[in-house]
Amino acid sequence: MPGKKILMLTGDFTEEYEIFVYQQAMEAVGHTVHVVCPDKKAGDILRTSLHDFEGDQTYTEKLGHNVTINKTFSEAENQLDQYHAVYCAGGRGPEYIRTDKRVQAMVRHFHEKKKPIFTICHGVQILIAVDGVVRGKKVGALGACEPEVTLAGGTYIDLSPTEAYVDGTMVSAKGWTALAAFIRECLKVLGTEIHHT
Repeated sequence: MPGKKILMLTGDFTEEYEIFVYQQAMEAVGHTVHVVCPDKKAGDILRTSLHDFEGDQTYTEKLGHNVTINKTFSEAENQLDQYHAVYCAGGRGPEYIRTDKRVQAMVRHFHEKKKPIFTICHGVQILIAVDGVVRGKKVGALGACEPEVTLAGGTYIDLSPTEAYVDGTMVSAKGWTALAAFIRECLKVLGTEIHHT
């Protein structure tokens, strides 16, 4: 089966692991992942962040590694039909790119075409910004996003830090510690089979 094309929506200070680990895992099994950010072109740099729980009441944030954008946003925007799925990475990027009408239009395309939608951590904020995307869905995300999921008509699922949840063709997880399960479920939804001999 030929590899699929996945559109990854990011912004500055998106969670580092949720970009690098996801992209490399998908590419390792033959899929293509285009990392895009509003108003950035292929070759531009995206700054990332690292979030962790270190005993405080909320997560801490540190500067992550830079990512090189590999697809010009405006090109991806005009080629949505070529993508099989969209992935909303978490971290701080989602809180500001969700207000971008072009990002909202991208998500709307995948929702209306009933293509797979993958979201982790704060990535759900991007989906919530588009009416109807999470309505009637069971969705996992960082606990801080529970009120938004509920207000958007979804049902928040309080997953363990290492679980992923599948509702139809939507795959979600709480955060980067769930990447193994999350990637495994994304691959299943994409129809990817891995056989061990």
